[in-house]
Amino acid sequence: MQTTPVFLWNAEPERYANVDSNKKIICVNQGGSSSSKTYSILQVLFKLAIENSRFVITVVGQDIPNLKRGAIRDASNIVSTSIAIQSMIDRWNGSDKIYHFKNGSIIEFTSYESSQDAKNGKRNVLFVNEANGIDYSIYAELDLRTSYRTYIDYNPNAEFWVHEKVLKLPNVAYFISNYKHNPFISESITESIERLQFQDPQLWRVYGLGQTGKIEGLVFDYKIVDSMPQYLNKEAFGLDFGFTNDPTTLIHCGISDGQIYTREVIYQKGLTNSDINNLLRSNNISKNSIIFADSADPKSIQELKLYGWNIRPADKGPDSISYSISLLKQYGTINITKDSINFIKEAKAYKWKEERSGNRTNQPIDAFNHTWDATRYWALGMLAANKGKGLLAFG
Repeated sequence: MQTTPVFLWNAEPERYANVDSNKKIICVNQGGSSSSKTYSILQVLFKLAIENSRFVITVVGQDIPNLKRGAIRDASNIVSTSIAIQSMIDRWNGSDKIYHFKNGSIIEFTSYESSQDAKNGKRNVLFVNEANGIDYSIYAELDLRTSYRTYIDYNPNAEFWVHEKVLKLPNVAYFISNYKHNPFISESITESIERLQFQDPQLWRVYGLGQTGKIEGLVFDYKIVDSMPQYLNKEAFGLDFGFTNDPTTLIHCGISDGQIYTREVIYQKGLTNSDINNLLRSNNISKNSIIFADSADPKSIQELKLYGWNIRPADKGPDSISYSISLLKQYGTINITKDSINFIKEAKAYKWKEERSGNRTNQPIDAFNHTWDATRYWALGMLAANKGKGLLAFG
C-alpha cells in the first residue's frame, strides 16, 4: 500500500501519530487542497481494522452524498488497488455502507441529523470527515462513545469548533498538511494550486499552505438547502466544458419564490463529449431540457446536438463575466443543494480579486469558478432581458 507522509505523521513533543499510538488521542488533520489527509486517514483505518479483531470504526460525514463523493470513493480506491486489503475483507454492504472484515471488524460510513441520533452506538475508532460541515454537538456525542481514537479532518477556511474547543484538550495531535505532502499529486493540480499565491494571499494560505484563514470578499452570498424546489421558473442547465486541468461542470438552475436554486449534476475531469452524453443520460436529463454551454467551444456544442441534446451557446458579449454576475446578484442569496459537494467548496472560495494594497477590485479571481461559470451561462441564457430570443417565456 503506497502512503504519503500524512499516513505516518507525528506531532512533537508527545509524538502521537496518525498511524500509531498507545493511548486514546484525538488526531486533528488540518490541510490544504489535495494534501491527501482524507485518503491517508482511511488507509490508517483499514490498517486498524485488519490488525484488531472485532474493531468498530465509524466514518461520519455531513451527509451520505458527501460521503459517497468523498470518503466512500477514496475507500473504494484503496481497496481496489490493494490485493492484501481485499484478502482481509469479507464483503462490502452497499446498502448499509459497511466493510465487513474476516476478523469481525467493520468500517461503517454514516451521518447524523442531530446530537440525539449520535447517542446511539459505540465504537473503537471515529473519523469525522470534513468536520466544519458537522455540528459540534454531534461530534461531542460521538467522541464520548469512542474508546480508542478519534480522527478529524477539514480544510481551514476559517476557525470553527475544532480550534475553539478541541485543540485546547490534552492528548490532541495537531497535523497541518498541504499539497507538497502528497507525492502522488498530478502536475496539473500542483500548477493550479501554486497559481493561488499570485492570485490571492488568503486562498493561498488556506488551500495552498493549509493554514487557518478567514476568507473574505466572496463574490456571492449563498445558502445550503436540502433539495431543489418541486416547481421552478426559468429552469435549465449551465454547462462548462473542461478536460485535463479543469472539470466539466453541469449545474441545474431555476427560480422559486424569487430566489435562485442550484444543484451540481456533473463535476469531473477527463470527459469526452461521448462521456458527457452518457452522464446526461445516466442523470435522467430530459432531451427537452435546455442546456446553455460555453460558446467558446462550438465543436463540443455541435457534437452534443448530434446526440439529440437541446444545447445552446451562452451569448457571451463584452464583459460577460461582470454582467452575468450582476444578473445573479439581483436575486440575492444563491441557494445550493447540500449534495453539491464541489459547488459548495467553490462557493466558500470564489472571491473578488484584491490589489496589492488590499483593496478589492470588481473582478473575480480566476479560480474556484467552474460551477459558477456554468451557473453564469444559465444566467446569460435565462435571465438576460435584452436577448430578444423569447427565452423569458420559459419563466
